[in-house]
Amino acid sequence: MSEIIYGIHAVTALLQREPQRLLEVFILKGREDRRLQPLLAELDAAGVVIQLANRQWLDDKAEGGVHQGIIARVREGHKLQESDLPDLLAALPMPFLLVLDGVTDPHNLGACLRSADAAGVNAVIVPRDRAAQLNATAKKVACGAAENIPLISVTNLARTLRLLKQMNIWVVGAAGEAEHTLYQSNMNQPLALVMGAEGEGMRRLTREHCDELISIPMAGSVSSLNVSVATGVCLFEAVRQRR
Repeated sequence: MSEIIYGIHAVTALLQREPQRLLEVFILKGREDRRLQPLLAELDAAGVVIQLANRQWLDDKAEGGVHQGIIARVREGHKLQESDLPDLLAALPMPFLLVLDGVTDPHNLGACLRSADAAGVNAVIVPRDRAAQLNATAKKVACGAAENIPLISVTNLARTLRLLKQMNIWVVGAAGEAEHTLYQSNMNQPLALVMGAEGEGMRRLTREHCDELISIPMAGSVSSLNVSVATGVCLFEAVRQRR
């Protein structure tokens, strides 16, 4: 099975980490981009087939995404399954997890993955239903993080949160109405940070399975942040505490 990725960062990241997965690369005919030249030289040295394509073909393959003149057809990578989660957690001295509940926009998923990778998160957990797919758009926005951080899709998110708690992982959910702020929370422990969808927030059952609810204090007229921005704020407060 093969899939499509696009964008300079996404292709570069895969070339650096798993070059054997690259099957062929298509670049925009007639485009002279100095940022592309070093990448093309590395692809050529790795023996990857490079072909020219017109803009319409690239636009169609990227389904409206910003491909930056480069698209790659790649072998599907190994994906961690829900059944792999207990062994993954058991091997970690102090787990640091991100759980996304109801994030359906692939741009937001990609941005959350990018922040999670930068913060050193061990894995991102999402429900199988009502969630954005890790498609080419999400991978482009993730700027290579999608190839580095495990994304685990689970059938029943509430059941998974119960498993995390059984393994002594503190489950913290972000909720705008919570009186307790993230700065008052102890994140220097095995941690799963749960972020809900914009507008709706976490689902009721997800909220009920959290050990603690926290909010981000807002000083201005804006009542809430984009979920990917809020995720970054919360993750890096956890990073500050854990260091």
